[in-house]
Amino acid sequence: MESPVTRLPTRRRTKSYGRSCFEASSRFAYTSGQLTILRIPTTREAPRARNIAERVDPEQVTLLIKNEWKLSYVTPLYRFRHTHLKKYSKHLSAFIAAEKQQGTAVEVGLETGYRVTFSTVLGIAETDEDAETVFIQIQSKPMFAATGDALKVVWSGWLTCVNGSPEYLHSLLPDFVSLPLFCSSGPENITVVVKSWFEKMFDCRFGSLGLDSTSLQWLCALWTGCHPDNNIRYLRLLWTLPTQPPLDVSYTVNPQDAWELWNSVRQEDSVDGTVGIDEVKHFMAGLESHFFRHFKIYLSSGTLRKVSTALGSAQQDGKVKILCSDYLATVLTLLTECAILKMPI
Repeated sequence: MESPVTRLPTRRRTKSYGRSCFEASSRFAYTSGQLTILRIPTTREAPRARNIAERVDPEQVTLLIKNEWKLSYVTPLYRFRHTHLKKYSKHLSAFIAAEKQQGTAVEVGLETGYRVTFSTVLGIAETDEDAETVFIQIQSKPMFAATGDALKVVWSGWLTCVNGSPEYLHSLLPDFVSLPLFCSSGPENITVVVKSWFEKMFDCRFGSLGLDSTSLQWLCALWTGCHPDNNIRYLRLLWTLPTQPPLDVSYTVNPQDAWELWNSVRQEDSVDGTVGIDEVKHFMAGLESHFFRHFKIYLSSGTLRKVSTALGSAQQDGKVKILCSDYLATVLTLLTECAILKMPI
């Protein structure tokens, strides 16, 4: 492995997937249908490279990758209909204009108005239970733009459900649609207005979606497992240690070394096509042991805050960047699970 680098504090019933990535073995959650137990599995499907452009419009794929997205969860949408997206576009545009007239700070410059577009991203859904992904784009034209100038995208967001828990989705009443993962990119004041409109329109609630250390460890292992098929180029992890002042430690691992460590902890009796939480824990322990041999610092005493490779990055504060569409389903499955589990009991 490379020498690590240390830095001082520098309900319509729709189409989904099962449980995730946290330490507890089960959790009770209230749905818009009934009380149900959400079981958290200790294994998940190993990542498989897929040419998503065979199922999804390549232009729509480019809208989803490379941007950094801020994650939120959203409770089921009441009487949301994919067939009414053109109407929703007009309603949200009017809502933004009304908020602006009332003094709500939605401007990001000297815009003369906003145009909102809702669209369905067909092909992201993995099962018949998953509702199709909905993409929202807000454009504006600067006040002093010349005639014929193109509108400028000032905000983007999308709601999705990939491999959502069948038990959870089946518990919803027919008038509810579950798109539990909400990703936004753009000024926070516009995000607040968009969420407010959804809450008023569909009787839903949003909440922030951070990623705990176990979720980040899963992504670390799953991305490393992609290396033989799609070079991850590097594995970089960021911990914060509970010192005074807090100490940030950035740890960069050679991708081939990371892969060899991951391959060595894969259990001989592992079921083909699955990854177990014990393997993930052993992989992380191996990385931490290597670091300790160099610096005599126990990373396990700190908090894992960020994981990044050439395939993507994820942060504890709920910021995610997907850089390779081949493993989009792998990442969105995990994030969908996290969103469902984060919803209020």
